[in-house]
Amino acid sequence: MALGRAGNPPLPGLQTARAPAESGAPPGLDDDAVLQAMQAGGGLRLLGLRIVIVLVLLMAAQAYDGSLHALSHWFILALYGLGTVWFGLGERGGGPAAAAYSWAGTGLNAGLAVYVLIEHMLAGGGAGLGADTVSRLPAFLLLLQTGLSMRVAQTLVFCGLVIACWSATFGIGVLHPELFPNADTFPTAQLTGLATFTAAGLLVVDGVIRLRGAVVRARRMEHERTLLARFVPDAVALDLSAEDGDSALGIHRRHACLMMLDIRGFSRLSGEHPPEAMVAALLAVRAAAQAAVAEAGGIVDKYIGDAVLVQFVMGTPDAQARAALVCALSLRRRIAALNAARAAEGLFTLRVVVALHAGDLLVGVFDDGVRAEYTVLGPAMNALSRIEVQAKAAEIELAASGDFLALLGDALPDGIRAAPVPRAVLPEGLTLFAVADRDPDPAGSAFASGATPAASAAA
Repeated sequence: MALGRAGNPPLPGLQTARAPAESGAPPGLDDDAVLQAMQAGGGLRLLGLRIVIVLVLLMAAQAYDGSLHALSHWFILALYGLGTVWFGLGERGGGPAAAAYSWAGTGLNAGLAVYVLIEHMLAGGGAGLGADTVSRLPAFLLLLQTGLSMRVAQTLVFCGLVIACWSATFGIGVLHPELFPNADTFPTAQLTGLATFTAAGLLVVDGVIRLRGAVVRARRMEHERTLLARFVPDAVALDLSAEDGDSALGIHRRHACLMMLDIRGFSRLSGEHPPEAMVAALLAVRAAAQAAVAEAGGIVDKYIGDAVLVQFVMGTPDAQARAALVCALSLRRRIAALNAARAAEGLFTLRVVVALHAGDLLVGVFDDGVRAEYTVLGPAMNALSRIEVQAKAAEIELAASGDFLALLGDALPDGIRAAPVPRAVLPEGLTLFAVADRDPDPAGSAFASGATPAASAAA
């Protein structure tokens, strides 16, 4: 059976739907919000960490060679201890000055690390592993502390200042070895330490960047999932929010199978029956559609007058097509049962047309700032409307495009055939098929069992 493909025009990329740059990120995803989320509940711990680092530095200096340090060394450590606690309290207090306190603390950390390194170089850099370790301890501890602030810029500045000052002092030592004791071991010891700190700095900066990115993604997903959950089932909301899309709009490019149900002659019936009777009939059809769609794992996109628009966006394209076809067949059975019940009560019966199509779409919550609506957009939507109109004109109860049937391959349900409609007026590349029973009995086994597609009966 020649089904025909490429019926849908190419869907423009997401960039055509992106908001202008000035629109900004969704609420709660700006840098300040992300930073606050990462630091939430950690204010006291970070302040405690500052105090612990000060104590470790004092203990390390005293335990190794505290008697060799000049009084200025202890004075500077004491000033650092007071300064870092002061800046930590100021930052924890929040407000406009919090950022200034944070940057001041970073500068203080870099200054102490550089001071201890240079002091050790001038006092005997490379004299022994223990002394070298103690002199480098502040740089590594303060690097970790700065990284734990989760501020990428400040971590980069800290690393840059320490590396620049360390490199400059090392260069002076190489050019003028007489200025530094232990000239024979000085270059190797300092070069090793500098390379180690540079590598550690790169790892810490990369870790902070990755962690911030993970938090941004997690918050974006939660924001989008919460928004989607207002319109679609949780499983669909989770599936869509976990997929990369437009970070500003929360819109995704997805393949979807679409189904439209329309009540035939609704306007005529409205002129023949009271409004209350028409509303009851419309609600009965909607209830049948909702039940069939929920059973097949689809989503009722919207109700448009007497029409119902349904989408299947979960799973692979072929799985979407199978679910949509099962839904359409189930819907036929439900409408048949509904008509039987209405006829038994002496009420007018209803005729419906169902159209099936597939293609790439933009899926998501479209929010203009006044009203938010979950829906799908794209050429496939326009084609679906044309297919439904042609199905009505050809008196077809269940119609499908060649693009849709191609997804099923040779897997139509037993007892079902797809016959081409040669005179259908559709956009170039689209083909129309009438999906019907091989057996004219509408209560045939294929409809009664609801079996999944298993074999082809191509016409």
